[in-house]
Amino acid sequence: MRIPSHNLPHRGIALIIVMVVITFFSILVAAFSYRIKVETRLARNAAYNAEMDWLGRSGVELAKYVIGLQRTIPNEPYDSLNQKWAGGPGNSNSILANVRLNDIELGRGKFSVKITDCERKININLANELILNHVLAVIGVDPSETAGIAGSILDWIDPDDQTHLNGAENDYYRSLDPPYRAKNGPLDDINELLLVKGVTPELFWGPRYSGPPTITRRHSSRFGMEPEPITYSVGLVDVFTPLSARFVNINTASATVLQMCPGVDETIAQAIIEQRAGPDGMDGTEDDTPFRNVMELTRIPGLFGPGAAPPPAGGQPGRPAPPPANPLTSFFSTQSFTFEVEVDVRLDDQQRTYYAILRRVDQRNVQTLNIWWK
Repeated sequence: MRIPSHNLPHRGIALIIVMVVITFFSILVAAFSYRIKVETRLARNAAYNAEMDWLGRSGVELAKYVIGLQRTIPNEPYDSLNQKWAGGPGNSNSILANVRLNDIELGRGKFSVKITDCERKININLANELILNHVLAVIGVDPSETAGIAGSILDWIDPDDQTHLNGAENDYYRSLDPPYRAKNGPLDDINELLLVKGVTPELFWGPRYSGPPTITRRHSSRFGMEPEPITYSVGLVDVFTPLSARFVNINTASATVLQMCPGVDETIAQAIIEQRAGPDGMDGTEDDTPFRNVMELTRIPGLFGPGAAPPPAGGQPGRPAPPPANPLTSFFSTQSFTFEVEVDVRLDDQQRTYYAILRRVDQRNVQTLNIWWK
């Protein structure tokens, strides 16, 4: 039986309608399936979030416990890199002898804790013009630029709108694109320095900066004067912190930070490291000999300058010891009070890192100033 040719267009239209309907429902099913998958993942992540938060906070509480108990250990009136909180072996006879900070299993998860004291760096919010100029000079900033950068940092931190020599206040920052205001207050995060006039990524990050050059200097070559990228062996981020107390802990500071203090050169800084590191010359080991107090710096040759006598070890009977003969001791301490905690959390195939800032008032009072995760 032959189908009349005049019915063929109607059959074609019907076929197109069927295909459109099938396509529509296929898209609808695919979208529904994707939504179910997303909802399932969100529900699973919500469950993971609660567990990971508890694991992260458990790590922070463990750090508070260790930092607090460190103050109760006899004959250790200092904080040093060979102690338990810093990842060292610690005192085998102390209450912290059996405490672990790595690969601690809790429920279905596991976490590791890393504690770093902030007093191993200089507090940028307390640094004066002398310190800033000295640090910039040691880093290798051109002498013609140090005063301007130091003044700009001070202008960013101080509460007034009075501009230091070659510094910058709101007028300068409002002229930028996009414009912003000077903070006129203490730094909360060291990365804020990148907003300050004259602080380039190269100066801030030092050797860790791997981006395109933002500053150059011209040098002569056989092809004439050519631009050359400016690099620094040390960055401001390696020297400063916005969170520490006033003094630098000589038991935890790096040689780089130590020589940023006026009067301490590379030789003296290395002598301090060697003195505290003990016979094996390595920080954080059992044979370390940390400084018990700042006055033990008198053992470092040359620290008090050529021809200067070190301060006496004590006073006359019944009288306190006289003050130090050299102002260098006003920069240093052997104790730390502020700590940054890093907790690496692993739960099944999920991983997250929690951070916290702790302030130790005494062995019974370790405060959590801030906590966040990335």
